[in-house]
Amino acid sequence: MLDIFRKRRMWRRRPELKDSYDVVIIGGGSHGLATAYYLRQHGITNVAILERNYIGSGAAGRNTTILRSNYKTPEGARFYDASVKLYEGLSQDLDFNVMFSQHGHLTLAHSDRALFVMANRAEVNRLAGIDSRVIGPAEIKELAPAMYVGEDTTYPILGALYHPPGGIIRHDAVVWGFARGADAGGAEIHPGTEVLGLERTGDRITAVRTNRGTVRAGTVLNCTAGWSTLICDMAGVPLPITTHILQACVTECVKPLLDVVIVSSQMHVYVSQTDRGEFLMGSEIEPWTTYRMQGTLNFLQDVTRHVLELFPQLERARLMRSWAGLCDLSPDYSPILGKTEIENFHVSAGWGTYGFKAAPIVGKTLAELTATGRTPDLIAPFELERFYEDRLVSELAAAAVSH
Repeated sequence: MLDIFRKRRMWRRRPELKDSYDVVIIGGGSHGLATAYYLRQHGITNVAILERNYIGSGAAGRNTTILRSNYKTPEGARFYDASVKLYEGLSQDLDFNVMFSQHGHLTLAHSDRALFVMANRAEVNRLAGIDSRVIGPAEIKELAPAMYVGEDTTYPILGALYHPPGGIIRHDAVVWGFARGADAGGAEIHPGTEVLGLERTGDRITAVRTNRGTVRAGTVLNCTAGWSTLICDMAGVPLPITTHILQACVTECVKPLLDVVIVSSQMHVYVSQTDRGEFLMGSEIEPWTTYRMQGTLNFLQDVTRHVLELFPQLERARLMRSWAGLCDLSPDYSPILGKTEIENFHVSAGWGTYGFKAAPIVGKTLAELTATGRTPDLIAPFELERFYEDRLVSELAAAAVSH
């Protein structure tokens, strides 16, 4: 029986920490695991992934599974489009079904100004070769017949930005697939390993101190989402980031009603239906900074009120559970990705609510940076230096709802 159990394990049991590694990745979420997975393509296999909790316990396991690339800036649109393309082939690459369902994404417009913003985003997307266009109420009704599109509402629907490649994916399958692939490539996965400090000599990190001992490191990557500022403080690298909580909830399972992802920027709500039949609903981040991941009644009241305006037939559906996760927001709502002032210390931070969408392309580009020392063109706009050189990449217009 034990032999059968061992064969079913997705990755090896946690080994003892070695004295040194070529690469130490702090954070066992989708970004850290993806980076370890793609490092093996460069022949780098002496890698340790350090996770304080269990694998996928952070943002990767608490997000709302939505993927898209219809962003406002050319830099953001290109970056997330590359990620979606990697996601499209991820099941085959990992030999693991990540259950990516590209059934479309609708961002609703309830005013003339909102329609103008959607048209602007659609043009940016079109120039980047991304399938995205503005549609009217009639086509919206065809795509989401269960949604109320009448004019006698507080927020009448005047149009929407339709993004056919968008959809939903199974987030835990992505985590498990990358973890299994990284493990198969030789990387060591260390859950239950908390980083206590970073030892620095000059412009290099020489060692990582953990609750299980100290290890020397050739390169250190910070892929810790909400905890990114705390890890960077250990290295002496300040980040212009604030940490907020984001909440979501799901209903009981109901019959299939919704085939597309629905987002309303003005109502600050998004909703999709999972493959199990649950209606998954979310809203904006909480405005205060905190690490306390407790749900609030205010969130449940606001999100349910707005979802019922769109789907009144859910009036008697029961809420089954709600949860919260940590989001690290940068001033321009774009990530901080790549090199820092420390020669061998790189970061993947400031993702706010977008991190899971970017997991494959973050892993691929960070692996390339680690292996070659050169910053890939795709992530060059997101360097930390932009905040000192006034080169902001503002995605605020595409971030009106945190998903």
